[in-house]
Amino acid sequence: MKNLSINGDRLWQSLMEMAKIGATAKGGCCRLTLTDLDKEARDLFVGWCKEIGCTVTVDQMGNIFARRSGTDNSLPPVMTGSHLDTQPTGGKFDGVFGVLAGLEVMRTLHENKVETKAPIEITVWTNEEGSRFAPAMMGSGVVAGRFTLEEILAKTDIDGKVFGEELSRIGYAGDLPAAQRPIGAFFEAHIEQGPYLEAEEKTIGVVNKGQGQRWYDVTITGRESHAGTTPMPLRHDALAAAAKLINEVERIANAHQPHACGTVGFVQVHPNSRNTIPGQIKMSVDLRNPDDAILSQMDEELKAFCERLPALASVEVDLDPIWYYAPVIFAEDCINAVREGAKKHGYSHMDIFAGAGHDACYIADFAPASMIFIPCENGISHNETENVVPADVVAGCNVLLSAMLERANA
Repeated sequence: MKNLSINGDRLWQSLMEMAKIGATAKGGCCRLTLTDLDKEARDLFVGWCKEIGCTVTVDQMGNIFARRSGTDNSLPPVMTGSHLDTQPTGGKFDGVFGVLAGLEVMRTLHENKVETKAPIEITVWTNEEGSRFAPAMMGSGVVAGRFTLEEILAKTDIDGKVFGEELSRIGYAGDLPAAQRPIGAFFEAHIEQGPYLEAEEKTIGVVNKGQGQRWYDVTITGRESHAGTTPMPLRHDALAAAAKLINEVERIANAHQPHACGTVGFVQVHPNSRNTIPGQIKMSVDLRNPDDAILSQMDEELKAFCERLPALASVEVDLDPIWYYAPVIFAEDCINAVREGAKKHGYSHMDIFAGAGHDACYIADFAPASMIFIPCENGISHNETENVVPADVVAGCNVLLSAMLERANA
């Protein structure tokens, strides 16, 4: 077992097969949560798991659990997994690498007839991305108790379609309670989605903490008026006010370096006519920092500016904080298992924090967890050009295999 390694060609072929579902012209994937394409990806994964004898169950949030028995099934399972949904212009590896790396671990154990003391499980978490239904990380969030099942099932997308109804429509509204469950250890393999591993020429990122995030929905209400006949001093221009807010988000992030991030990623203009002064703006704000005290300061600065903005721009401002989670500290035993796995296979590695939100961050609320990062080309993710080196995919999966075996037989 000491020299056990995964089948890299098989893992890569599985990634490319999954990438055909929702493939985009620029080489990425568009597989939004609870669409027919999401169902197709789920069905493919479930079929692969059943081929190697896994037992598959689904909970009320549509989270999928594929289980391989251990020699002592009274022990809590050692789990891995991620997500299959993507951004509208997403890549082939974000999320799906973690799911199919888990599958390859299972396939490797199965074909080598390796028994583990504790059971092994792979999970596919529902709606990690949060692009169709907000907030993100819904599936793991409900299981962790961050959200109630009822509130999430009632969420709607931009077209008014209801989350719970869409979950039933694609056939993944399961009966298993979506609640905290015994987990011996949880590992999530993922592309870094940032530039640090590539810059440092390291193959494996040993993730020791996760960055805190605050998401907001903002509505700025002004007054529509004629673009040619309304004097500048008499305008209530919602878009001009939004521009001031966007500049403030940039200022806040730049004022709290080295790790702070601030993003406005969604803007909806009404009535969106070139000859009419915009009367209403709906927009998002995303603030992040691995230090919770600094993240709280960023939050206070944003709120203070929104209180001043009506006087500055003659508009009304509604700031709705829709999502928050504090920075996450991962479990030392799991971190060490990842580090030792990298050493065992001779891969260069470094400690790193997760700058993006991940399901493992919610699982860490109630179970030992950590993550494994591999480099992505130029640090690019949430983009159709997202790319990885096949050798790094193999390395990440080998470290996952080693870490899971260590914890499952501990």
